[in-house]
Amino acid sequence: MGLIDGVMALLFGGGRNVVRETAEVFRENAEAGAVRGAEARQQALTQFRAEFAQPRQGGFDRFVDGLNRLPRPALAFGTLGLFVAAMVDPLWFAERMQGIALVPEPLWWLLGVIVSFYFGARYQAKTQDLQRDLARTLTRAPQFKANIDRLRDLRADNPGSADPGPDAALALELETTDPNPALEDWRQLQRA
Repeated sequence: MGLIDGVMALLFGGGRNVVRETAEVFRENAEAGAVRGAEARQQALTQFRAEFAQPRQGGFDRFVDGLNRLPRPALAFGTLGLFVAAMVDPLWFAERMQGIALVPEPLWWLLGVIVSFYFGARYQAKTQDLQRDLARTLTRAPQFKANIDRLRDLRADNPGSADPGPDAALALELETTDPNPALEDWRQLQRA
């Protein structure tokens, strides 16, 4: 019994718990973590209380607060507006998207950096990808111009947009009609 008591006193005696202390090396003590979390939240609330203790009454303060609240809703509503524009006038939308496709890659990177810094993120870029994407964008410019011209030819207000062109077989097929027995019966009734 003395040996077991000695081992138990070594592990759990003297106001220490060697097993608990060893386990806390690998896993946080939940109770101590909760106490630290509560203290951190209390300190944050105290800081917020001190910051917002005095109401802002100046017109400039209200104006700046309003400006700070605009970018996120503007981006969200602008994106939704793009979806609406794509449904309302697809050709107009496609022309604009062809124009956006011509924006050089460095300008996209600059926009990304500005937006990332505004929302508190860090933006990191690779210069090799930048040069490769810029060259690829510039070589595709004639293709985008041809796409825009074809899209403009498809507009409903463009005369001859439904013209079959030099395809004689297609033109003949458009002029001939399929037999319609119901229509023929109606025509015979009208003649009688």
